[in-house]
Amino acid sequence: MNQLDALKQLTTVVADTGDFRQMVQYQPRDATTNPSLILKAVQKPEYAPLLKDTVAAHRGEPLDELMDRLLVRFGTEILSIIPGRVSTEVDARLSFDADATCARAERLIALYRAAGVPAERVLIKVSSTWEGIRAAERLEQRGIRCNMTLLFSFCQAVAAGQAGAQLISPFVGRIYDWYKKAAGTSWDEAAMAGANDPGVQSVTRIFNYYKRHGITTEVMGASFRNIGQIRALAGCDLLTISPELLAQLAASDDALPRALDAEAARALDLPEVHYDEPAFRLTLNQDAMATEKLAEGIRAFIADAEKLEALMQTA
Repeated sequence: MNQLDALKQLTTVVADTGDFRQMVQYQPRDATTNPSLILKAVQKPEYAPLLKDTVAAHRGEPLDELMDRLLVRFGTEILSIIPGRVSTEVDARLSFDADATCARAERLIALYRAAGVPAERVLIKVSSTWEGIRAAERLEQRGIRCNMTLLFSFCQAVAAGQAGAQLISPFVGRIYDWYKKAAGTSWDEAAMAGANDPGVQSVTRIFNYYKRHGITTEVMGASFRNIGQIRALAGCDLLTISPELLAQLAASDDALPRALDAEAARALDLPEVHYDEPAFRLTLNQDAMATEKLAEGIRAFIADAEKLEALMQTA
C-alpha cells in the first residue's frame, strides 16, 4: 500500500486544484478551488475554452456575475469527477462585509442549483475575518455550508466553531513560511519538521480542542509545502493536497502511522474558551503571524481575481 492509500484510511483526502483532469488518477473524495487555482488553470490550453465559453454565453453581464459563473462552471466539472463536495470561494473583496458575503454565497448556490447541483455538494469558502465568520453563521442557518479559509490562528478556529461553520481550512504551509522567514538563518529545517512544524502544531491544537469539546466543525489542513507536513497530520478529518504532493505520496511505500487521534483528544485537559468581537479582534491583533498572513492572503486572492476579470474582459 502506498502512502496515499494509507492516508485515505485515516483521513478524507481532498484535491487542492483547479486542474480537474489531474484528479481522476488520485480519486479524492472532495476538491477545493480558489481564485489563484482557477487563474492558473484557465491559462492552460485545455481549460481556456471554459473561460471563453462562459464569457460568450453571458456576454454583457457584470464582471462579478461572470466571475461567479466561471467558478461554478469549474465546480460543476469537478463534481462530475469526484463523489463528494467542491469548495467555491466568495470574492475576497467582500471579506469585511458580512451582508455582501451572504448575498454572493446565495448567488453561487443558486447558480449551482440551476446547473443541477444540490447545495449539499457545495462548500462556500469565506475568509476567516470577524465579518466572514458572522456571514458563515447566517449562511449555515440557511442551509448553506461554509468552508472557512485563510485561517491561521486558534482564535479564528474557535470563533468559526462557535458560529457552526461546516469546515475550517487552517493553512499549514503559510504558517510554516512565516516562521521560517522570521527565523532567517537560525531556522533548522530538520529540527522544525514533522510534529515540530509550527503549521502542524497549529492544526493539531485546533483538532484536539474541537474533539475535546465536541465541536462538530470539520478540520481540513491546507496549504502544504511538503509531504512531511501531511504525514504529521494523518488522522485529521480532511487534508486538501495539491496534485504534486498527491503524486509524491502515491510514489512512497513507507509506513504512515496515525498522528492525530480524536479519541485521545477527548481525554485531554483543554479549557473551553469563547470569543466575542472585541476579544477576537484583540487576540488576532496580538498574533503577528496570523494578522500578517490573513491580510496577505486576502490581498493575493483579490489580485488574482482581478487578473481573472482582466482575462474575461479580453475573451
